[in-house]
Amino acid sequence: MEQSNKSEDELVADVAEGYVVGQKKTVEEYVNLDNNDESLRKWKESLGLGATATTGSIGEPGDKRKVVILKLELEIKGHQTISIDLTRPNALESLKEKPIVLKEGSHYKVRIRFRVQHEIITGLRYLQLVKRKGIRVDKSDDVCGSYPPNTSDKPYYEKTFIEEEAPSGLISRGTYEVTSKFVDDDGTTHLLFSWTLSIKKSWD
Repeated sequence: MEQSNKSEDELVADVAEGYVVGQKKTVEEYVNLDNNDESLRKWKESLGLGATATTGSIGEPGDKRKVVILKLELEIKGHQTISIDLTRPNALESLKEKPIVLKEGSHYKVRIRFRVQHEIITGLRYLQLVKRKGIRVDKSDDVCGSYPPNTSDKPYYEKTFIEEEAPSGLISRGTYEVTSKFVDDDGTTHLLFSWTLSIKKSWD
């Protein structure tokens, strides 16, 4: 537990000096903001905030989560995609106990599928911390963007991050502890979980 808390403390998003988080608003409030402001109007259009933006959103009313991570995938060059359905019962526990295997030197991209519900999410980021034997070997901070609630016409969003290369060489093989965190620009953590990565000489 102590190790987990320490990893969470290290997963802090990079924030530009002087950046101030704007006041949160409901979808209705965003839709009704002054359309005479051209930059604001274009921003709302980029989020799909039209006249029907306040209707048709999906998500269980009793589910208070605002961002629901549905799937984690590793798209591997020259190999089949590894896909983990995070909606399955005990999916997060299984991720930690059963390592995801990568061949050393392989090139891969992390892709996430997620749903936004109840309100607009601004500045969503994906933070990832990789450790080996308790020592940090990598940390990434990727911006996902801002999103309105999903609708039946668009039930989820997907984001694919830049290509990465698995370490290679004898001393790089072994088990790595990965901590992933989804956080927005006001510091709200939407999901924090740990998983295990195993780097091997071959896929066998």
